[in-house]
Amino acid sequence: MRIAKVIGNVVLSRSHPSFTGGSLRLAVPMTLEELTTGAEPAGEELVVWDEHGAGLGSLMAISESGEAAQPFRPEMKPVDAYNSALLDELKF
Repeated sequence: MRIAKVIGNVVLSRSHPSFTGGSLRLAVPMTLEELTTGAEPAGEELVVWDEHGAGLGSLMAISESGEAAQPFRPEMKPVDAYNSALLDELKF
C-alpha cells in the first residue's frame, strides 16, 4: 500500500456498467521525501477507483495490481489501483 495525491479526474463519455457506484481519479504515488517536505509528487500517474469521494489534492492510501481488484470479487474492474482510505493527517 502506498500514499498517493489526487491530481485529476478521469472522465468517460461511455463506461462499462461495472463502474457504477464510484469514480476514477488520476493520482500520483508519493515518496517519503515528498510527503515530509510537501513537494509535489513526481512519479507516474495511476488510474484509481474511488468510492470515498476524494477531491483534487486529497491524499489517499492505495492498493495496486491484483490487490486493487480484491474488493470487487466475484466481479472484476479494470483499474490500476483502489482507494482504500482517505487520509486527513499524516504524522511522522
